[in-house]
Amino acid sequence: MNDAPHPPDHTDDELARLDITVLLRYGLTAGPGPRRTALIGDGAAAAAVVLDRLGTEPRSVAFLADTVRAGGLARAAELPEPVPGREAAVLVHEWLRTGAELVGGIAADDTAATWLRAVATIIEVKQLTRARGQDT
Repeated sequence: MNDAPHPPDHTDDELARLDITVLLRYGLTAGPGPRRTALIGDGAAAAAVVLDRLGTEPRSVAFLADTVRAGGLARAAELPEPVPGREAAVLVHEWLRTGAELVGGIAADDTAATWLRAVATIIEVKQLTRARGQDT
């Protein structure tokens, strides 16, 4: 029996090259199925890789998730700095604007908040794993 961990489906570099904006555009308002799965799965992992590389703290993304859940994507897109750091803020603004442009209402807002919470969790796991000296 092989006890080696299952190899990842995608490397961090491959994930970082995914077009997160496209995944949001087609996944936020999609019903259960491949588009939603791609957004919540690979899309969240990709966003986590990118934001982690930019030094974004998971608590900042979790706070943004709470803001989106409470006020919606349109309100969050108006924030001057949705997450700390210029480059990360510009990127996240693009993601928020993409979601706000959809006619998805509260359902899209809730999906976006869930997605952002997943992104925050993945960043946190990556940081904890790194702190323990394991490869992420």
